[in-house]
Amino acid sequence: MKFKLKYTTTRRAFLVYGIISILLAGISVFVLSNLITKITEKSNEEMAQRNFIKKQELVSQEFSKFLEPQRQIKELLKISIPRELVSNISVVSAIQATDSLVLHNWFKIDDGKIHFGKGENEITYQNNINRFVAKNKDLTQNSSIIKEGNQWVWRCFFKLESTNKTIVRYGYDINLKALHNYFSTVDEKAPNYIFVFDQNGICIFHPDILFIGQNIFKISNLKPPDTLFNKDKNFIKRISLSEYLKLDVIRFTKKLDVQGSDWYISVNFPKVFADENVNLVKKYATLIYLVTTAMLLFIFYLFARANRRSYLEKAQLTKEKNSLFLENEKIIKEKALIQLRQLKEQINPHFLFNSLNSLYMLIDSDGKIAKKFTLNLSRIYRYLIDPPEGNIVSLNQELLFIEKYIFLQQTRFNDELIFTIKIEDESALSKSLPYLSFQILVENAIKHNLATHDKPLHTQIIVEKNKVIVINNLQKKPNTEPSTKFGLNYLRSIYDYYSKNNFEVSEKEETFTCILPLIDIHS
Repeated sequence: MKFKLKYTTTRRAFLVYGIISILLAGISVFVLSNLITKITEKSNEEMAQRNFIKKQELVSQEFSKFLEPQRQIKELLKISIPRELVSNISVVSAIQATDSLVLHNWFKIDDGKIHFGKGENEITYQNNINRFVAKNKDLTQNSSIIKEGNQWVWRCFFKLESTNKTIVRYGYDINLKALHNYFSTVDEKAPNYIFVFDQNGICIFHPDILFIGQNIFKISNLKPPDTLFNKDKNFIKRISLSEYLKLDVIRFTKKLDVQGSDWYISVNFPKVFADENVNLVKKYATLIYLVTTAMLLFIFYLFARANRRSYLEKAQLTKEKNSLFLENEKIIKEKALIQLRQLKEQINPHFLFNSLNSLYMLIDSDGKIAKKFTLNLSRIYRYLIDPPEGNIVSLNQELLFIEKYIFLQQTRFNDELIFTIKIEDESALSKSLPYLSFQILVENAIKHNLATHDKPLHTQIIVEKNKVIVINNLQKKPNTEPSTKFGLNYLRSIYDYYSKNNFEVSEKEETFTCILPLIDIHS
């Protein structure tokens, strides 16, 4: 009887202790869950705010690129004499006209006629610009969104004055539809979306192209007061219903840092993502509570322990596997960067010496060509000293660069060098290839082959849908130095990094051929 009473008391005590332990564990997990939830919410908010700041800086930089002509013309006013100013500015205008985003461009010197670059045959447009320039002749800068025909454009206009009182007015229109297509490829995988609008609410950029040109204050929950900021905070945060996603978003609105504009940017993060993170924390907290309760029962203790050991071992193996994979990727990338550095160290002094020597000869013989030569040399070196992330660039950028490079080489060698560029598929221009590909191949052809008036060196660049073929005729120099193959090894490393195995180099009896596969980074 005493044993039974003692057993019952012990069982009750165990039960009481068990219940108290479960309650204490439950309270602890509840408090911990709330604490973790608050920390997670704060972390999500801080992360969204950091991403917002980075995004608006990225967009500001992208928009500011379109204001580059103002800086270029300011430099031209410092170095150009009056009679050459028209031709020098025409070079800037022609270069800008190659940009597919630029719809029209024009300039006017003092009270002379307006010189049209892109869109010079559109009489109606010329009349509109004549009126526009006359109306805004006293403004030093103007950046506005207008409707030109049936399309919306961003019109940039500025006035500069030289030390000798020469006044240059320069303007250009950027197609907002084309700008939309361009921005759709910038940071396209980000877990947010942006739209840009001016002080009147006119939408300049939006992921939904149908919203461009509409009043953002009418099509969304954003209102004019959301563009008013205080001294302590230069942005406003709101929870709003997205006009695009049709769900709640965390919306940050800030003035866009673009010179001469009064524009604003809104960066929108789906609130459901933040809520999912918090709910996930609560879910794990509840799981911890259940595991803690179950661990009070001895029968499940060993099972939980063994299961946990297995989980940790598997996690460690996965971690080590991922670490090895990342290390391998890092080694490949660092190898390509080292080869690029070696290549540039080899190219720059040699190329600069030859170019400066050619420029010296041109200054007395042909001043106009010498200035164009100097401008192209400056742009080439800007391209050389600013390598892109990942060491790949668009085919369109590389073609623009090699045209300037070819101009310098042909100025140096005259008709001893013959270059042709043939584009068979325009869609290939948006794809990418290794940085400095064409320069490496053209330089190699000049370095290792003879080029004379009787036997010129022919180099051809053929652009196809998925590859570019570079061919030159073989006229090998008799006593050339052995090739280090820095350039070709660099190209092969870049293609290895992007898992492209169809990079080919072949030499036949009369020709040297290199096949550069195009890299589609959006696929």
